[in-house]
This record gives sequence, C-alpha cells and structure tokens, in this order.
Amino acid sequence: ASIAYKKGAKVILNPAPAPAGSLSPELLKCLYAIIPNETEAELISGVPVCDGESARKAAACISSKGVDIVIITMGSKGAFIKEGNSCYRVPVEKVKAVDTTAAGDTFCGAFCVALSEDYSIMEAVRIANKASGIAVMREGAQNSIPYKKEMLFNQI
Repeated sequence: ASIAYKKGAKVILNPAPAPAGSLSPELLKCLYAIIPNETEAELISGVPVCDGESARKAAACISSKGVDIVIITMGSKGAFIKEGNSCYRVPVEKVKAVDTTAAGDTFCGAFCVALSEDYSIMEAVRIANKASGIAVMREGAQNSIPYKKEMLFNQI
C-alpha cells in the first residue's frame, strides 16, 4: 500500500474480515478509500452501525484515522459515503436476495471499475450497488457477478 501510494496509485481497501485493531495508522494514511461493511466498520471504529446516523459516526471515526473516503456498505439499507466533509446515503433497489455470498466483493469490484472509468464517488457507489443487487439475486459467488454489459452504465 505504501509503495502504491507513493507512486500515486489510488489504494482502495476492503477490510474483510477486519479484526479490531488490525489496521495500522500507516496503512490507513495510504488509502484513497476504505470500503467496510457494517460489522467491519464497527470493528475499526468502535461504533455499532445500524442506521445512517451511526454510519456517519463510524465513518467520521475511520476518516479521522487518516483515510478521506469511507464507504460503508449496509446491505439492503444501501451504502453510506463520507467523502471529505460531505456525507451521502445511497439507497439500493429492493431485490429478492437468493445468495449474498459475493455481494461485498462484487460491490468493491464494480466500484473500482467505475472509478477507473472516471465516474464520481457517488456514481461509482450507485453502479456498485446495482452490481451487488444483481449478484445477490443469483446463486453462487463467481458466477453471480454481473458482466459489465448487464450494468447499463449510462442508465444508472
């Protein structure tokens, strides 16, 4: 992470699983963004995450450790973004979940692809929500991840 950061790369961490206290301040300062789920955000921040206000508190705590962009995934409650001094809730489309095995990995992958294509953080999270929503409607892990052509990026 340190080498990538020094070279100007956007280092994005999905701390899964994240045992409490396992993320060093040195690591956090090298991150462009961190994407924990509710449980991981609580382990990192010490703040139980159950709604928008608790997500805001947890994100502020995580951000204070050195990472500017904190995105907390909250399953059917969508995602919470803290980007600098701005905070946003990004809802998800209601779907019938069949298997949530690959939801987090799909979210992170789609988010990174969208960022690499110059989408804003908010747009990248919307795309990631859409991708993980598709994934949870399918059985399995790898085969549940949608192809880019299924995403209809221009319609999100």
